[in-house]
Amino acid sequence: MAKKNKQQQEVVQEDTARGPLSNKEYAKELKRLHVELVKLQQWVVHKGLKVCVIFEGRDGAGKGGTIKAITERVSPRIFRVAALPAPTDREKSQMYVQRYMRHLPAAGEVVIFDRSWYNRAGVERVMGFCTPEQTQKFLNAVPMVERAMVESGIILVKYWLEVSPEEQERRLRDRIHDGRKTWKLSPMDVKSFNRWDDYTQARDDMFTHTDTAWAPWFVARSEDKKRVRLNVISHLLSQVPYEEVKTEKVKLPKRKIGRYTAIDYPFKYVDEKF
Repeated sequence: MAKKNKQQQEVVQEDTARGPLSNKEYAKELKRLHVELVKLQQWVVHKGLKVCVIFEGRDGAGKGGTIKAITERVSPRIFRVAALPAPTDREKSQMYVQRYMRHLPAAGEVVIFDRSWYNRAGVERVMGFCTPEQTQKFLNAVPMVERAMVESGIILVKYWLEVSPEEQERRLRDRIHDGRKTWKLSPMDVKSFNRWDDYTQARDDMFTHTDTAWAPWFVARSEDKKRVRLNVISHLLSQVPYEEVKTEKVKLPKRKIGRYTAIDYPFKYVDEKF
């Protein structure tokens, strides 16, 4: 435990030593990566690839912001985000992973899970929503399920976003006081706040059982939100081999305007307050 705490402190010190990334640097690099994501998108459609990306991690680690950075310049019809609510009574009676399966990608799709079936190994375990026996059965079974996914042609990429307890607390407190972020702070976040060690143990057990050769976990350090977004996008691009799809250059035709005279309709305009 002491060794892990020391490693965590070293991570924080290293991020602090590098200093914050300026908005200009971030915007420039993000734009470049967005261009590559568009190329990846076109390649996925062209080749009929099936890509599944999982985001797990600590509360407040920046999963939502990272997913938004990935998807903000690509088509939502190709890059789909699956963020499932709490299971219904009917879903609770199903095989555990069943409700997630219908969201898996078909050919030409990238599906991003904002939390996934790994809820059972994390929040459900820590907060007592499942029994220890159910957790163990899940941990034993999920590698076989993921192997079947990979063998069916799905490219499966799993990310865990890790943040220090100090930075996590700062972000959670920020959600309390910033009216733009209050919706991000759920009652479950508050209940989970004092269970850092329990979540650490749950994470370690999850990695021990499910960090496989066919579906490995990748850990992204999230002390700096800008850096983690850039790092994850760059890494994701390296996990899905792609090429630029050659297309004919688009040229707009000459447009003729004036053949029709618009009527004097009493449009209801939006007030221009800004």
